[in-house]
Amino acid sequence: MRSPGSFFCWARHQGGLLRQSSESLAGRIRYLELKPLSILESCNAEGKHFDLQRLWFRGGFPDSYLSASDSDSWNWRGDFISTYVERDIPLLGPKLPSEQMRRCWAMLAYSHGQQLNLSTLAAGLGVTHPTIRNYLDVLTDLYMVRQISPWSGNSRKRLVKSPKIYLRDTGLLHRLVNIPDRETLLGHPIVGASWEGFVIENILMQLTDKWTCSYYRTSAQAEIDLVLEGPGREVLAIEIKRTLSPKVSKGFRLASEDIQATRKFFVYAGTERYPLTKDIEAISVLEMMQIVQDIR
Repeated sequence: MRSPGSFFCWARHQGGLLRQSSESLAGRIRYLELKPLSILESCNAEGKHFDLQRLWFRGGFPDSYLSASDSDSWNWRGDFISTYVERDIPLLGPKLPSEQMRRCWAMLAYSHGQQLNLSTLAAGLGVTHPTIRNYLDVLTDLYMVRQISPWSGNSRKRLVKSPKIYLRDTGLLHRLVNIPDRETLLGHPIVGASWEGFVIENILMQLTDKWTCSYYRTSAQAEIDLVLEGPGREVLAIEIKRTLSPKVSKGFRLASEDIQATRKFFVYAGTERYPLTKDIEAISVLEMMQIVQDIR
């Protein structure tokens, strides 16, 4: 099993080694991203004992996910965040004030699943627009934050232009917004966005670089949470909602027509797979992961 936080530890060692080299490694190096545990990895490792809710709540870092209790997991994630902003980010190069970086990270957590608004973030942190952009780029480069670009295909409709922001590990998300247990999470306003980000991150873990991802949203609020475009002109439109009674919105149908989706899915919190319309399926997150793995 990979070590806790291996994807940033690898980045640290890689950065140090590359800085020590005086030669170009172009054509002689390949970059691999060591990700936290995914749904499929956890399921395969634990079989019938797999706990999807625990993975969602605690996140995919092995020491957090496998902790003896939610309290132990909470403490581990708190220590991780403190160590990361005080020691690891400076070791990787950026000389940024640790307290400001922590506050920025927390503000991004509260913006999880929303369109990026740099002006609001800069005002809340009391810094300039370029400074908040620098903080965001650092956290993105270090695999803590994911920015999903808006769909940019041909369309006559007015499309939203700002990227959406997600914290890549939901365990860290819940720690930064002060959610100590699953019961609190289920009653928290961020629960829907948290679930959406969890599903998106797990789907993207399975894709190769032959695929591109985006989201679709118009000024009239027609929206697709995740658009995947891959080989053979395959276009997947994926709606994600934490509900047991999925209902397809008119906006999703219109948006799917606009991007010319070849397959359409509604990922919900249930376990059964069934048609919602003649061309849209309700599907569990685990089955959605298996479909993505098969088509990648």
